[in-house]
Amino acid sequence: MEFKQLRAFAEVLRQGGFTQAARTLHASQSAVSKQVAQLEQRLGLPLLERTGPHIRLTDAGQVVLRHAEIMLRQQQELRTELDDLAQLTRGELRLGLTMLGGDALFAAPFAEYRRRYPGVNVHLMEGGSKTVEQLVLNGELDLGASLTPDSPAFDCQPFCNEPLDVLLPVQHALASAPHLSLAQLADTPFVLYQQSFTLNDRLMRACRALGFTPKEGGRSGQADFLVALVAAGQGVLLLPRIVAQSLARPGVVSRPLHGSDLRWDIAFIWRRDGYLSRAARAWLALLEEYPAPQ
Repeated sequence: MEFKQLRAFAEVLRQGGFTQAARTLHASQSAVSKQVAQLEQRLGLPLLERTGPHIRLTDAGQVVLRHAEIMLRQQQELRTELDDLAQLTRGELRLGLTMLGGDALFAAPFAEYRRRYPGVNVHLMEGGSKTVEQLVLNGELDLGASLTPDSPAFDCQPFCNEPLDVLLPVQHALASAPHLSLAQLADTPFVLYQQSFTLNDRLMRACRALGFTPKEGGRSGQADFLVALVAAGQGVLLLPRIVAQSLARPGVVSRPLHGSDLRWDIAFIWRRDGYLSRAARAWLALLEEYPAPQ
């Protein structure tokens, strides 16, 4: 049993097929099929049921996949630790960033990191907090920017704690108010984020605690499009203040949210039982030099 066979098997399941896995592994489909077949032959058990274009794990396949993911993660951690011996003249940092405010918060520290450690290969991914957390847990990211999680599975380093502003169409009846509470918005549709955004969950809980469930006026993961929906009169939007300030546009007014403990508290998270590489620790140390707005 070889790591390349385990990697091919795991990737076929992750990508949902041999063709997609072959693209990810930069190999031919026949080579990936051969590696999986060799693994099955070595173990003496079928791991996949193939029905037309669909594949399904056998009972043995479920056991092998569980152990394969652990072994592949440990192999990656071994390589990462050995890379540390090069004192960051080479290495890898797999970094997840928020889809909101990335340019305002991370452009400057990222540019400085590249200047200091040009030999470190940085892989960037953007996503909502739920997506980032899952990728960190899976070992696919070393560090991820997320709303501060409650789960004991993570360690974290706080980065920023922004208030939220309410964005309204300029013609909205409450547009002239100096500040707004959630209760005042109970009868107005909300423009919401994608399901992978933990901020959605926090907003829904806060509204339900006040006795109402927000009506949905639209949904997206792109802040500029969400603001465009507000300008079009689709509803109101809660945005971190630093993001709201950078997306000011005609037809939209921004008011502070009052009377709520909702905040945009971003932290960099990592798996509590995972190895934190020198490249990852260097990123965390660098962030200490770039305090975000509080």
